Amino acid sequence: MIREIDVSIIESEVARLCEDANLHLPDMMRETIENAAPREESPVCREVLGDIVRNIDCAAELNVPICQDTGMAVIFLDIGQDVHFTGGSLYEAINRGVAKGYVEGKLRLSVVRDPIRRGNTNDNTPAVIHTSITDGDKVRLMVAPKGFGSENMSRIKMFTPSAAQEDIVDFVTETVSIAGSNPCPPITLGVGIGGDFEQCAFLAKKALCRDLRVRNADPYYAQLEQRMLEQVNKTGIGSQGFGGTVTALYVNIETAPTHIAGLPVAVNVGCHVTRHKETVI
Repeated sequence: MIREIDVSIIESEVARLCEDANLHLPDMMRETIENAAPREESPVCREVLGDIVRNIDCAAELNVPICQDTGMAVIFLDIGQDVHFTGGSLYEAINRGVAKGYVEGKLRLSVVRDPIRRGNTNDNTPAVIHTSITDGDKVRLMVAPKGFGSENMSRIKMFTPSAAQEDIVDFVTETVSIAGSNPCPPITLGVGIGGDFEQCAFLAKKALCRDLRVRNADPYYAQLEQRMLEQVNKTGIGSQGFGGTVTALYVNIETAPTHIAGLPVAVNVGCHVTRHKETVI
């Protein structure tokens, strides 16, 4: 049985999620930052963590963006194969929704139409859209506004299969060390392992947007997430780079099968306002 969904519904939901994601950090993220303060050994960084929590609460109270960089809209779209869209182009509807959410929501417009020659598009479009076809007749829609202070610190490396677990952990830790205070720590990390060049980068982004309470279902990778987190927090960068024991809040890993000759690893860095909101239609 085919289920029809008018693209105007997608447009409205994208607009709503763009605003909501920028104004309201996921509750668990705020709680994690607040809970990090007691285990922070640096008095300065404890104070910074408190300031961050107060900023989050003020943003909610005043109904203003949590961060001045309201990001580039990244859309994760899981479409049930029994869904048929009506009323026009799906991708055009998504971009109309992004434009509406950013312009009417008075969010900062940060997208340029050409990477070298620049030129602001003045509506924060086009969005980066990742589409997957799934079973069923539902549409799962996630909007993740990605700020570039952290995005610019992300890296990818094409390891060979001879790389040890320690080499991968060192790469992730090195990425954080190179980033320093630039991504506004405490940071979040999405790590993609496997696939090919572009898939491991996608996996890293997907991992970054996974609920921070959910560990990798494979105990091996759950242990690796914890090991990476511990190593990153030994860098001593601390909140906003003031030196401390809480540099990262979580590390999420997503994996995929890869070629016998390869072992791609991507690290997508997020700041302490790693934002995403989702809905199911």
